[in-house]
Parts: sequence; structure tokens; C-alpha cells
Amino acid sequence: MIGRALVIWCVLLACAIANGAFREAVLSPRLGAGTAHVVSTLLLSAIVLLLATATIGWINPQSRGDALMIGLIWLVLVLAFELPGGHYLFGLSWETLLADYNIFEGRVWPLALVVTFVAPLVGFGAR
Repeated sequence: MIGRALVIWCVLLACAIANGAFREAVLSPRLGAGTAHVVSTLLLSAIVLLLATATIGWINPQSRGDALMIGLIWLVLVLAFELPGGHYLFGLSWETLLADYNIFEGRVWPLALVVTFVAPLVGFGAR
């Protein structure tokens, strides 16, 4: 189960990278950075929900607890990639990285984190 969940997380990672490229190349020039951030976050959240729901049978959690554990693993992996990866691999400042978490400045990225955490549970419930 965990191995399969990790495979799907890798697919989610590829989708997130493609989503970011789409945001920068298409959405931001047309909508502006703020609106593009919101649209991109909503798009990624939808992708995560759809992929989790479509693949939860293959991942095969045996209980709601298993589904929540998968969501927690995905969330930890996202944060590990987003924060240390963004800083050390992509050279972004900690200030830049943490700015996306400030909902009081109109940043909705935390929504994608919540969706990532609950998506396996939603998929499990739909199954």
C-alpha cells in the first residue's frame, strides 16, 4: 500500500510541476500573479482529488485510518519537497517560500495542502 501511494505521489509531483509551469507560462501573463496563484492552486487541488479518487482502489488502503496515513505521508512529502527542496534545489529564499502560506495576504496555497491530506480519505469514501 505505501509503495503504491508513493508511486501516485510521484505522479502528483509531476502534475504539480506541470501546473506550476502552466501558471508561469500561461496564467500569470494573462491573469496577473495573484489571480494565477489562486487559479493554479484550485486546479492543482482538483487534480489531486481526481487522481486520488481514481487510484485509491489500486493503492488499496484497508481502512479510513490507512487513507488518512496516506494523506499524511503525501502532505509530509509535499512540505519536504516544497520547503527544503525549493530553498536548496531551486535557490528560493525562505521568505519567498513561506509567503505562499500567508492566507492573510490572499495566498491560498494552504488549501492545496489540506486537499492533499484529505484526498485519499475522500477517494476511500467514494470507493
